Amino acid sequence: MRPPHIALAALVAAVWGVNFVVIELGLGHFPPLLFSALRFLAAALPAVFLVGPPKVAWKWLLGVGMVLGVAKFGLLFIGMDRGAGAGLSSLVLQVQAVFTALFAAVVLGERPGRVRLLGMAVALAGIGVAAVDEGASGPVLAFVLVVAAAACWGVSNVLTRRAAPPDALNFMVWVSTVPVLPLLGLSLIFEGWDRDRAALAGLDWSGAGIIVYVAWITTVFGFGAWGFLLSRYPASSVAPFTLLVPVFGMSSAALFLGEPVSGLRWCAAALLVGGVALTSLAGTRRTAARQTAPAPADEPAPA
Repeated sequence: MRPPHIALAALVAAVWGVNFVVIELGLGHFPPLLFSALRFLAAALPAVFLVGPPKVAWKWLLGVGMVLGVAKFGLLFIGMDRGAGAGLSSLVLQVQAVFTALFAAVVLGERPGRVRLLGMAVALAGIGVAAVDEGASGPVLAFVLVVAAAACWGVSNVLTRRAAPPDALNFMVWVSTVPVLPLLGLSLIFEGWDRDRAALAGLDWSGAGIIVYVAWITTVFGFGAWGFLLSRYPASSVAPFTLLVPVFGMSSAALFLGEPVSGLRWCAAALLVGGVALTSLAGTRRTAARQTAPAPADEPAPA
């Protein structure tokens, strides 16, 4: 890769990692389900009028929109609202690569090789270490919700693989139109009109800036830049940069939010990142060998 493109890939990883800190700050302004709805609304408008018509069938947009937008992000935002730290969440979500491989094996008949199986085992060991650390220092339910969000991400990756979108940015923008109304409805039911109205009435420049970051910077810029890189280089060259996301997530959470990083957390990070590297890159090499489109398991979605 050319140096400017290496810098761009690292910048995207940094944007996605720091995004967890921004989400944490945003939860101080909005209830989690309303926050998620506003994020997708801002990501969809006005971009949906600029990217052209959808390039895949609506069944795939609806499926990915509900699983990724409503389930994955709803669980993630609720989990973080209930106490899962930004750094921990950025780390645990990477186990989506393991869930993707498992679901692809069941649904698509993709048999994982020995290297991928080893990577899955190492990553799951990292989740176990993180669970022990969180059980000793944080709310277990919040941790479980983030793991469930990673599982939903894995399901959406398999759906995205079946959809095979030719344009990642177009696909993500149209997917963003789907979760808005369901999330608003769930917010009204579970968070209440009074709480939602108070959050919207108290919207200030800080809250607006947070919405812009999570919608336009992480989604529109992040996916646009990632699609640009994947259109010019093999996935095996681009995918390793996703392993920087939890590095930026944990370091920025420690720097800006003062989140402590225990020895167990570092151990969990080493196991998870190493396991995800084996799981993702093994699949990426097979994909490149077949000269087909890169698998969604090797492409992160912004958090």
